[in-house]
Amino acid sequence: MGIYRLPNGVVSGVQAALGTARPRAVHDAGARRLQKSAGARRLQKLAVILLTVVPLSISGAAPNRSAMELAGYRAVRVHYGPMNKMIMSVRINGRPANLLVDTGASQIILDKDAAESAGIRPFQRAMPSTVFTMGSEINGELLPVGLAYNITAGNVNFGSRQIALRSADRSGADGGYVDGVLGLDILLRHKALINCRTKLVFFRVNSGPPINLGSAAASEKFTRIPIHREENGALTVPCSIGGNSTRLLLDTGAFVTILHENFVKSLGLGSEPTQISAQFARGGSKKISAAKLDNVHVGTFKMPQEKFGVAPLPQFALQQGGTKIAGILGMDMLYMCHAIIDLDGMNLFLK
Repeated sequence: MGIYRLPNGVVSGVQAALGTARPRAVHDAGARRLQKSAGARRLQKLAVILLTVVPLSISGAAPNRSAMELAGYRAVRVHYGPMNKMIMSVRINGRPANLLVDTGASQIILDKDAAESAGIRPFQRAMPSTVFTMGSEINGELLPVGLAYNITAGNVNFGSRQIALRSADRSGADGGYVDGVLGLDILLRHKALINCRTKLVFFRVNSGPPINLGSAAASEKFTRIPIHREENGALTVPCSIGGNSTRLLLDTGAFVTILHENFVKSLGLGSEPTQISAQFARGGSKKISAAKLDNVHVGTFKMPQEKFGVAPLPQFALQQGGTKIAGILGMDMLYMCHAIIDLDGMNLFLK
């Protein structure tokens, strides 16, 4: 989904357009140093709490890179561009590229010009697009495929991967432009741990036992919500709105949280216009309105009483495999609620 940038800069969601509370920026003074302890379990628990719960400054390099280590994982920094884009700097065949970290995309995708710069040529066949994020112009199209022989991010090597190639979209050339998408093929394969607040993504680099994130997050008053992978590969979470049970697509590539217009109307709720527009793959640009909801739960977590985006979502976004969703949980709420997305344990943690 593409959101047009407003004159005041980064769109932090419908709240920004209507002048209500925006997520506060993280300005902590650097990564905290882990102290040696007698017990390895205690050290690991401290690492979990410090690295997945406490916000870290990413304005500069950490003074001690070991402070970013977590047993069995390696951390990669991300940054936020305009319109809440979570951007990771990578190297593809040795060439730098910026990719949108997108749990709503099934595979890694690269703009054709960036692919050509990296020496990637399309095979003589195409692959069906299975991107289930809303708002990608490649939805439902056949995309050419090329092979990247080496993809790295920070000190993590993803090896060689087939990459879907798309036509470049320069709509974010004012600082929000990305060269492509880092999708679930890599995120799931490397059991990524995405901290939306601290701007760190951890990737599993060995086959050791997984961390017990649940107990550490619970000690910090996080609520655990199970993530379900639908038959088409999409990630959804349970949701209750006004007492009505439904599901939401978990999508870090969506820059605001949006509920389907007809679903909101079925609750007897009205909405008001905003200055934000969404651009869908098939159906053009649509204005987003806003509705203030005070009884929204994701799992058992009560969402803050904020204004949620409302728009007529296209059918390809609403139908995720055999499951019909009522909307998309996007980066504005994920950031505001300190979201930690654990693709190893398949849990979402909110606070």
